[in-house]
Amino acid sequence: MKTILVLLLLSPVAAFAQSPFDGTWLVNSDTAQLPQKPAVYRLAHGKFRCSDCMANREIQADGRDQKITETSYSDTVSVRVVDARTVELIAKKDGITMFTEVDTISPDGNTLTQFVRDTTEAEAVTMETRSRRVERGPAGSHAISGCWRVFKSNRSRNGSLIKYKCTVKGFSAETPLGERYNAKFDGKDYPVEDDPGHTVVSVKRISPTSVEITSKRNGKVVGIAHMSVVPDGNSIHVVFEDKESNATRTFDMQKQP
Repeated sequence: MKTILVLLLLSPVAAFAQSPFDGTWLVNSDTAQLPQKPAVYRLAHGKFRCSDCMANREIQADGRDQKITETSYSDTVSVRVVDARTVELIAKKDGITMFTEVDTISPDGNTLTQFVRDTTEAEAVTMETRSRRVERGPAGSHAISGCWRVFKSNRSRNGSLIKYKCTVKGFSAETPLGERYNAKFDGKDYPVEDDPGHTVVSVKRISPTSVEITSKRNGKVVGIAHMSVVPDGNSIHVVFEDKESNATRTFDMQKQP
């Protein structure tokens, strides 16, 4: 009888206990593990090519929309030379602008600043990445040509906040811009609502403080996020396996009041 009484006293607490994931979290850009592999750009004789983008395809830098290998977020790209130190790239899907990127080289030619405006959301999200020159491009090529290694990256606050809710049955996430999902711990795929890329996710509960989220597009795994709440409960450590670029990145998220 005493054992039953203890269980009855404890069960309401267990049933309504808050998960350490519950709450609003902000991505801490300062903790992000930046890519170590340099990016390679070449802009010469009116043609542009970049590594790890556009399927490493060379396209005309004449400002016109050009067909590229279709992805969930783009099917055309245009490249325009603004001046001797500035290049603009615009990615579209079905004629709608998804991303606008302005690449600017510092006067000394050693720093590349890339400012991206993501308009796939209800409200534009901006990202700024800075890279140092590792190697110069061929003589006579545009200043963007050469090898660059990222040393700093950040994104606007509206694209860095996310709200999580975890129960014994499932895991949900929602951003202030409208993207959200509500997935059960049953191995099935659930849609990310308000995502133009039509991503689906499945979730797996590893422990009360650790979950694994697998993202897919068109039936193919594009990323796996391993998320663990640290012991003090004030941050989440994330290890993200980017299957599209074959890279692994880590970063932390800080709990918001």
